[in-house]
Amino acid sequence: MKQLILLLVITTIFQHTIFANEPDWGVTGHRTIGEIAEKHLSKKAQKQIKDLLQGQGLAFVSTFGDEIKSDKKYSKYYTWHFVNFPFDTKYENSKKDKNGDIVMGIEYCINILKDPNASQADKVFYLKFLVHLVGDLHQPLHVGRSEDKGGNDIKVLWHYKKSNLHRVWDSEMIEFYNMSYTELSSNRKKLSNAQVESIAQGSVLDWTYESQALAKKIYKSAKQDEKLSYRYSYDHLDLVRSQLQKSGIRLAKILNEVFG
Repeated sequence: MKQLILLLVITTIFQHTIFANEPDWGVTGHRTIGEIAEKHLSKKAQKQIKDLLQGQGLAFVSTFGDEIKSDKKYSKYYTWHFVNFPFDTKYENSKKDKNGDIVMGIEYCINILKDPNASQADKVFYLKFLVHLVGDLHQPLHVGRSEDKGGNDIKVLWHYKKSNLHRVWDSEMIEFYNMSYTELSSNRKKLSNAQVESIAQGSVLDWTYESQALAKKIYKSAKQDEKLSYRYSYDHLDLVRSQLQKSGIRLAKILNEVFG
C-alpha cells in the first residue's frame, strides 16, 4: 500500500513538472523568433545586447521565461505569459489580474531596461524575459478565452495522440514540420523594407488585439475531441510561420527603441 501511494505521489509530481515546463511556442518557435529578431537589430542595439548577455544570442535566451517556471521563486511571473479578456471588448476596461499579465509584463520589462538606475542583473533578467514574452504575445491563444484556459481545455487528437488546441499551436505543428529554428528563420518569407516597417508599426496593445482576433478564428478551426493531422497543418502552418516572423520583427523594433 505504501509503495502504491509513493508511486502516485511521484507520478503527480512528474506530471506537474512536465506541465509547468511545457514551453510556449515550443523551444523551436521561440528560438526562431530570437534568430529573426537578431537580423533586424541596429548595430547599436546589437552591441549593447551582446554586452548585457555576455555574448549569448537572442535565440539562446528566448526560452528563459519557460525555463524558470520550474523554480517556485519565480511563480509570481506565471500570469505574465498570457492575458484573457472578453472578445470584442477593450483591454483597458477589463478586470486586471493582480499578479499582472503579458501586456503589463512586457511594459515592465521595457521600463527596467530603460531605467538608468536598474541593476545589471535586473536588466539581464528582464531582457531575457522580454524576448520570451513578445514571442508569447504572438501565439494567438495566449490572448484566448479564460474559460478554456486559452484552448488548453479543448482536447483534440494530434496525429492520433492526445493533445489540446493550445499545445497544437504552441509547439506541435512546428515540431511536426521538423525544421530547426535556423532553418525556419532562414526560410522565412522574404519581405520588402516597406513590409517590415508596416509589421513593426503599432503598440504592444495593438498587437494584443491582433492576436485576439486570430484567436477567435482559431477557436473555430477545431472542435472538442476532433482528430487533427496533415490537413490542419496544411491550413494553418503558414499563419504560425507568419506569427513567428512578425514577433521577431516587433521584438527587434522594441529592442532598437530601448537600446537605440
